[in-house]
Amino acid sequence: MEKLLRRKVDSYLMAWKKNPDRKPLIIKGARQVGKTHSIQWFASQNYRSVISINFVEQFKYKQIFDEGFEVDTILRNISFLNPEFQFIPGETLIFFDELQACPNCATSLKFFKLDGRFDVICSGSLMGINYREIESNSVGYKEDYEMHSMDFEEFLWARGYGDEFVEELYRHMLEVKPLGKIQADVLFELFRDYATLGGMPEVVNTYVRNKNFSGTLALQKQLLKDYEDDITKYAQGLDKAKVKAVYNHIPVFLAKENKRFQITKIARNARNRDYVGCVEWLADAGVINVCYCLNQPELPLKGNYDPKLYKIYFKDTGLLIASLDEEAQEDLRANRNLGTYKGALYENIVGDMLVKQGYRLYYYASDKPALEMDFFIRDASSLIPVEVKSNDNATASLNNLLKDDKYPDVKYGIKLGYKNIGFNGKFYTFPYFLTFLLKRFVAEV
Repeated sequence: MEKLLRRKVDSYLMAWKKNPDRKPLIIKGARQVGKTHSIQWFASQNYRSVISINFVEQFKYKQIFDEGFEVDTILRNISFLNPEFQFIPGETLIFFDELQACPNCATSLKFFKLDGRFDVICSGSLMGINYREIESNSVGYKEDYEMHSMDFEEFLWARGYGDEFVEELYRHMLEVKPLGKIQADVLFELFRDYATLGGMPEVVNTYVRNKNFSGTLALQKQLLKDYEDDITKYAQGLDKAKVKAVYNHIPVFLAKENKRFQITKIARNARNRDYVGCVEWLADAGVINVCYCLNQPELPLKGNYDPKLYKIYFKDTGLLIASLDEEAQEDLRANRNLGTYKGALYENIVGDMLVKQGYRLYYYASDKPALEMDFFIRDASSLIPVEVKSNDNATASLNNLLKDDKYPDVKYGIKLGYKNIGFNGKFYTFPYFLTFLLKRFVAEV
């Protein structure tokens, strides 16, 4: 089997295998982020025998749990359906793919862990998984890993840049040492390509193979259609037309000055109570990132936000761009003009880069006093405002947060833009493309 792209889950899987007390693993994520390929590659390199079962393509295997969850009974039932499978204790991986099509499988994980003879990995699309139901099964006997589309570091790997290159970038951040002109110019160009493509592995692989954007838009549009089809298939208990309407109106919200979700932008006389659960379902499905408005710019973050005030971003900025009209796409691909759309593309991609580091998204907006901040992150003891600039305008809100004694949790800030690395005593300036290193930076600075 050919390894297409290096992914961060590769090292996670190797560490999992080295753990002598490893539990069955569930790798979840949005559709087509590369879960199945990564697991199959790992399995082919590390096990003498791989038992691969896809509950969507091979639905007959759903019945293997009908007689209970004793491991020997499950193995016997699998062998009845395929006598060529070999179960070698200590050298076999059982890979259950498309877990969402067979929730009973999750119950079996406890018994596989207690048995201990075979490694088990499950994979499933978040859009299809009723994860609250699955989570109640095998509690304490499984491990979870959420996989995203490719982040910018993985994109750099795909373009041939290695770990040493990334470490050099990080050293520049820690030492507050500006990048050289050639290095900065090349990285901005790579970042614009990444923003236009997004991180879906098939899209990135097509771009790397062809050395241009040929064929990538068609793949992105098909992904958008696949997501819509999945909404129709999996949005149980909700009005599927309303879920689709929210999903299809994300570009409309982001085109507005405040970019906030407003139900009236979806349909005339639309009411919030008619759309209860739609946004939450899309977030649980791994399709969108939700950014909540803080009540006050202070710690803690959890519990200090208004659940009724939020912005919605696409998980993958490439899919946001693919959802725009053809003229906007042509402008973006031909001219790399990401500054259109009231800065929403920059906010979307920075938000996605933060989520891929494990952050939840928060912003702040206030009229009295006039104060607005795109994102907040934190270190062990302080709240860090993050301003995303699509132009070179003044940073009034950032300066006000830092000079006002009213916000004691804010010790310093971060400004992202078409800038080099710098520090003015109050906030750090970083180019957009270094966002993927922020969590590491704020932990060490």
